[in-house]
Amino acid sequence: MAVSAWVALVACGCGPKDSKGDAAAKPLRPSASKGAEEPSATPSVSAGTEKPSAGPTGEQPGPRTQEGAIRRYEQYLHALGREDIDTVCEVAGPAAKQAEDQGFGPCTSTYVAVFQMISPEQKKALQTATVDPQRIAVRTPEKIEMPVEAIRASVTFSESDLGSSTLEYLKNDWYITD
Repeated sequence: MAVSAWVALVACGCGPKDSKGDAAAKPLRPSASKGAEEPSATPSVSAGTEKPSAGPTGEQPGPRTQEGAIRRYEQYLHALGREDIDTVCEVAGPAAKQAEDQGFGPCTSTYVAVFQMISPEQKKALQTATVDPQRIAVRTPEKIEMPVEAIRASVTFSESDLGSSTLEYLKNDWYITD
């Protein structure tokens, strides 16, 4: 899973609920579509942060390359740091859908809880995080593993903080699928 905070939410009993009550109490998992570099018209959920989302253009497919996967994952990391729910759910859509199918709430509800579990220092570091291409694992031309050790940031992230992610090339772009 993309964010190990998901595990913490499940462990704390914040997992699947029968009720549709408080969205912040539900676990979080990403949701996806497409992403390029065009800003989203929808503001992020981050209070006081008016940075545009790097949302989908709907016109150009993402590059089906290792560099394209890295760029897409960095887009996700930066959005996570900005609490940009639209971009996070865009990139992590397939993984979020799996979680929702398992009884967890929709991406937009569950990632609100994840945002609360990331410290301000970690959020700031995620906004400028990069990925070391030497540390990723290309499984197939359409499937790339992004271990947490590949994340370069001003703070060190562990599996329990952020976790590793699998990106797959689906519908003309890279998405987090696990």
